[in-house]
Amino acid sequence: MKPHQRLNAWVKSFNFVKEVYVITKSFPPVEKFGLVSQMRRAAVSVPVNIAEGSARKSKKEFIQFLHISLGSLTELDTLILLSRDIGFISIERSEFLINELDIIGKLIYGLIKSIENKV
Repeated sequence: MKPHQRLNAWVKSFNFVKEVYVITKSFPPVEKFGLVSQMRRAAVSVPVNIAEGSARKSKKEFIQFLHISLGSLTELDTLILLSRDIGFISIERSEFLINELDIIGKLIYGLIKSIENKV
């Protein structure tokens, strides 16, 4: 197992990507290159940046990649709310997704704090 795969933030965000793929399958075909593409890219960005950052030589670089992951989470939050408001995702489903984003964000913030304390 690679080091990043042991990080709770990576595991949770990796599973979240799969959830986003399942949910966006039901979006209208006209959104394939709109919301679907943007949501999937933002979701994938989270675990990918955690993985890439963990492979960097310096802790400062790792933290920078974790902040990029947090930016992608914020982007996803907005896209989920938009998808809910235009009727592509139910209120219940959007609440579940946003709760998951909050958990992932807390894990990433915790990881940042842990790395900063080791510097």
